[in-house]
Amino acid sequence: MTGNLRPVPTPPDETAREAGNDNTPLVESTTLVADTMYCGTCMITIEDTLNALPGVSRARVNLTTKRVSATYDPSRTSVETMIAALDGAGFPAAELIESREADADARDRDFLKRLGVAGFAAANVMLLSVAVWSGIGNDMSQGIRSLFHWLSALIALPAIAYAGQPFFRSARLALKGGRLNMDVPISLGVILASGMSVFQTIRGNDHVYFDAAITLLFFLLIGRFLDQMMRTRAAGAAANLLGLKASSAVLLADDGSSQRVSARSLKPGSRVLIAAGERIAADGVVEDGTSEVEESLITGESVPRPVTVGATVYAGTVNGGGALIVRATATDQNTLLAEIARLIDAAEQGRGRYVRLADRAARVYAPAVHILSGATFLGWLALGNGWEPSLTAAIAVLIITCPCALALAVPAVQVAATSRLMRRGVLVKAPDGLERLSEADTIVLDKTGTLSLGEPELVGAEGADRETLARAVRLAAVSRHPYSRALVRAAERRGIAVAPAEGVIEVPGSGLRLPNENAHEERLGAPGFVGESGTPIGTSEAGASVLAYRAADGQITRYSFIDRLRPDAAEVVTRLKQAGYTVELLSGDRQGPVAAAAAATGIETFRAETSPAGKLARLGELAAAGHKPLMIGDGLNDAPALAAGHASMSPAGAADISQVTADAIFQGQGLAPVVETIAVAKASQRMAIQNFAIAIAYNFVFVPLAMLGHVTPLIAAIAMSASSIAVTANAVRLKTKRLEFHR
Repeated sequence: MTGNLRPVPTPPDETAREAGNDNTPLVESTTLVADTMYCGTCMITIEDTLNALPGVSRARVNLTTKRVSATYDPSRTSVETMIAALDGAGFPAAELIESREADADARDRDFLKRLGVAGFAAANVMLLSVAVWSGIGNDMSQGIRSLFHWLSALIALPAIAYAGQPFFRSARLALKGGRLNMDVPISLGVILASGMSVFQTIRGNDHVYFDAAITLLFFLLIGRFLDQMMRTRAAGAAANLLGLKASSAVLLADDGSSQRVSARSLKPGSRVLIAAGERIAADGVVEDGTSEVEESLITGESVPRPVTVGATVYAGTVNGGGALIVRATATDQNTLLAEIARLIDAAEQGRGRYVRLADRAARVYAPAVHILSGATFLGWLALGNGWEPSLTAAIAVLIITCPCALALAVPAVQVAATSRLMRRGVLVKAPDGLERLSEADTIVLDKTGTLSLGEPELVGAEGADRETLARAVRLAAVSRHPYSRALVRAAERRGIAVAPAEGVIEVPGSGLRLPNENAHEERLGAPGFVGESGTPIGTSEAGASVLAYRAADGQITRYSFIDRLRPDAAEVVTRLKQAGYTVELLSGDRQGPVAAAAAATGIETFRAETSPAGKLARLGELAAAGHKPLMIGDGLNDAPALAAGHASMSPAGAADISQVTADAIFQGQGLAPVVETIAVAKASQRMAIQNFAIAIAYNFVFVPLAMLGHVTPLIAAIAMSASSIAVTANAVRLKTKRLEFHR
């Protein structure tokens, strides 16, 4: 059984990878985890702190994954020094050792518990407050009112101490590092409102603000939980990819003996025995043997590549045929697999910078809140008011300027948008994925498994001679080759009973043969393996691959296979082009099938036999030209391009690493979810802008009123809650809104 030989990416020059060259400075990389960063100010502070250390040549932060990638000279600094520096800046960090997925789940559960406590307390305190409001000026005695205040304190204070921990902890770390973030004014407002309420309760005043403090925390926790819930789990993408490495290998010694060793212990020049079905442990060159290697992680194609002496093979690919002896040329972190993982990681690090524009507002907003509150307090004192009304007005300003509506503006829209898309079979994973999807102006499609279904199909199956097909599938049934499986599927659809023949011999890289005592042996495989005569079944389509069967009497029948396009591929491409998008086809497959797929769907620009690095380069060209490409691919070879694209999508049947890397995953056999996703993404951005307008208008109206003393802390909390409800209600409309598709 054979496929067509196709070029695969050439790994970087090995000599350039080896450390220890006298002309090459010793450089190491590490990844740190800093779970306490929440905004653009945190990102900038962390990068500035590390870049200021001697020996650190580069520090990049990914806010989505809360990871810091640093390149440094180990002779001048160390990981411990970097961790100590971050701790001094208020960001406790640790070196990444293993996946933090369990930690992320624990944080989600922790937020849910705090949110539940805050909601329960807010509801009960509000009931008590309503009773006090209705009783003031009526028949409620001072003793009853004081009792209700103490009951409110008994409920609110423990709830505030517990539910407010995320904000208090973040504020403490920020102040410890000599900086401000948005959790500082939030914590200050809650603490002052609670402290003032306790003081007023002791004095027997009519008004206290426990309800304002706990309600404020409740809505802030909703915003923080929604934001965290939307964060991608892309942190494990590169680690998951490296999980495809073989953990062990059979090392051949010069004397012919062998021993199984750890794959990490292999060195360039090592001779490795790769048995059939094993994953190749290192990049190398075949010294002995003939086989087929499944290279979907490199080329994206499901058809194995035939290899023989002198062929190059890559770590992570699977030997599907006979045994091979491979001389390693690159091992461990120097393999092409590791290189792809680094490309993914680098692309993800770069992506984190996109959301900084919105986060930088925190650098101005936090000091502005304190200045307004302080000015209110001093202004009231200067006008002859006492410290108590002055402080009450300052607290109202702190609460009224709380960015709860601003914080909910985008997460609320994201939840509504992702809920709508989920009902239509689309899962949006990245927190800023919708924003980037809405900005895309160029659609870049992979072919196999994306534009097509990724499964070879027999051309003209209904016209095939039934008896000949029945004999051929007796051989095909013993093989796992994609063409053999396609032949079996075609026979089953014709109602032909499939029974594997006994004694079938698989010739790696060529095909299958069934020896017969008194006749020619039957063969199924490459045309050159069985002969070149015979007439194709049905009409051979452009780009079709051919499999031939030779019967016992010597007659040869040829079967043509193509990878069927998705049923709505042409329609979706037409809609995208009509909407003003530029559509390109970028594939690792051969020229013929790629050209045929492009012609069938109306795509004018296409490239075939493109390596992962080539796809990455093309996306770089588009970005340099001012375009914002949406990459849609399914193969592991597409993962770096998916990570580097301005936005990315992947079908549900894609490789795990591609699904982790992509911003969104769509289900089903059609491409229509791509159109729906883009339409929802654009609508979500319009609604996000509307929500920002609501939040800004709220601040424009209520901040001056609070500074003038016309808003109490309770009214401030209610107004803040109302603005949050307004942006949430606006976002919910997206779930049922009828959308139009255009640029």
